[in-house]
Amino acid sequence: MEKRLPETREAVISRMLKSYAGYYNITQYEKEQSPLVARCDFFEHSQKYVISRKAELWSADSEEFLYILDVPHLTLELYEKWRDQVYEDGMGRIHPGPGHMYSFITPVFVCDSCGEDAKKALKKCRLYKSFHFSLHGWMDYHTVVVDLKKNRIDSNRSGHTAAKILKKVLYS
Repeated sequence: MEKRLPETREAVISRMLKSYAGYYNITQYEKEQSPLVARCDFFEHSQKYVISRKAELWSADSEEFLYILDVPHLTLELYEKWRDQVYEDGMGRIHPGPGHMYSFITPVFVCDSCGEDAKKALKKCRLYKSFHFSLHGWMDYHTVVVDLKKNRIDSNRSGHTAAKILKKVLYS
């Protein structure tokens, strides 16, 4: 039996937000103004110390900014517009510095259908930035599309882990 995605974009987004609520700080937006439905922020701090916190051996901060976009039909122009807007907003939220390890910026396009040129551009998307020669960490741009018409979840090469998690959440 073939696994199916939920029937509507609203059901997909609802299931995603419910699943992410335990791990992410979620900010929801009014849909009338733009296709951006929510931004999910994840922050993690790890450190290792000896005897007391003052004797710190190392520390590392990681963060992810996941954007959920609700689009009836994803065109190349719409994809490029939101790819750039999400990139700018995400880069403004990153705090590179000595303790920063990595950041992920991840737009998830939930659509009824997706143009082939948009899907091709999405799969080829490669945005990466190192901060201070990677001494202050790096940023990787993951991008995912949930295509309800084709019952598929596709991503760029760096977004395979994000797509894998979404498949577990949405195909269950």
